[in-house]
Amino acid sequence: MQNIQQLVILEHINEHNFEHRLRQNNKFTTPKINDFNGDLKKRWYVYFYYRNPATGRMQRMNNIYGGVNRLKTKSARYALLKLYMSRLEHFLNLGYDPFGNNDELHSKYLKKEKEEIKTNTTVSSGQSNSESINIGALQPNSEDKREAQSISIEKAFKKAIELKQNVVGKKTLEDYNARLNSLQRWFKKEYKSIVYIHEIQKSHIVKYLNQVLLNSSARNRNNYRTVFSSIFQLLEDNDIIERNFIKSIKQIKSKPKRHKTYSDKEQERIFQHLEENDPILLLFIKFISYNFLRPVEVCRLKVKDINLEEQTLQYTSKTKNLAIKLIPDILFNQLPDLSLLDPNDFLFTPKKIGGKWNASEINRRTNFSKRFKKVKEELGFSEDHTLYSFRHTFITRLYKSIKETKSPFEAKSMLMQITGHETMEALVKYLRDINAELPNDYSDYFKLSQNK
Repeated sequence: MQNIQQLVILEHINEHNFEHRLRQNNKFTTPKINDFNGDLKKRWYVYFYYRNPATGRMQRMNNIYGGVNRLKTKSARYALLKLYMSRLEHFLNLGYDPFGNNDELHSKYLKKEKEEIKTNTTVSSGQSNSESINIGALQPNSEDKREAQSISIEKAFKKAIELKQNVVGKKTLEDYNARLNSLQRWFKKEYKSIVYIHEIQKSHIVKYLNQVLLNSSARNRNNYRTVFSSIFQLLEDNDIIERNFIKSIKQIKSKPKRHKTYSDKEQERIFQHLEENDPILLLFIKFISYNFLRPVEVCRLKVKDINLEEQTLQYTSKTKNLAIKLIPDILFNQLPDLSLLDPNDFLFTPKKIGGKWNASEINRRTNFSKRFKKVKEELGFSEDHTLYSFRHTFITRLYKSIKETKSPFEAKSMLMQITGHETMEALVKYLRDINAELPNDYSDYFKLSQNK
């Protein structure tokens, strides 16, 4: 007579062989627990992949939570999720197919399984296991359920942009949209079979970023990486993807873009050329030069932002929602008559001062950048000379002029009010970066050392 040990061993061998045959079919992965390294603030779950018969690719199925995140201790969560993981694998080994018809499996096992879980299993926290896996909820009996198992790349990115709307500015949101659209177009061209967000792997993003690097610059490549990491982190936080692997992609060293300052002769040459050929662009540059605005800040100006009575302008700055600056006489006296213009019109448009312009902020800025690029090419200036260079040039010129009658500290204090820098430290760093603060001639000190 066989004893119980022989029966147990025999049963184990039979089950092992059965599961081994199923594994050979490679239809699904072993269910796993995502515990976020024990972080109880995250939503833990069990997950697995199953081969989609239509595409032949492994597809991520819905995460299984089952109320586990209401448990407040790690041990309680692990106990419940291990139960879910075990029972899920049991159903898969019995033939459960999320893409097929499981009616026979349901009628034969589901009632029995539920009764066993209810009567035989308890969680260490004392919570009832009525929250066991409902495998019926996993089965996609319609196209809607199948689609719900994974979110497409397009829908995931759209959701991320919606969540970012009240977090970042309009310009940043437009930048996110542009870069994500570029990535989607690339996937449609290079990896047509990849449809769902969970199918994107680190190797795909690395390949795309390398292409950006080859076609543009290291700085642009890093900017793309930053945007993607921000978006994928948002998707991870909302349980749309398992983890943000882009954080593990390193930034690469990039050469900072140098906005080379203009000499007096170079600046006069450009102004004279524009006075004859493009007076609108000239006035645009003078707002950068005399009011120290950034090009994009000039693009934001509307007619109503110019206060003719107080000789001031208000604008949306880089660091504030709204800022006000005095318009110096050297610029104010060159303004055309704005009194008859629509206050809601943009101050600068492609063909006239004051008018409608149905274009995004980025496209408006690009319009003036391209116009100035033609001027640079015609006059023989390098790529390092930019619209932004005028801001550096005139701040440097003003600082040197103030220093002639003021101490360095007094000069910086006065300059800080004019440029709009919020702290002295920020201004000093800016002056150092543009090489505005050069020492006086120190030749006499060498002469003194030689005479000793």
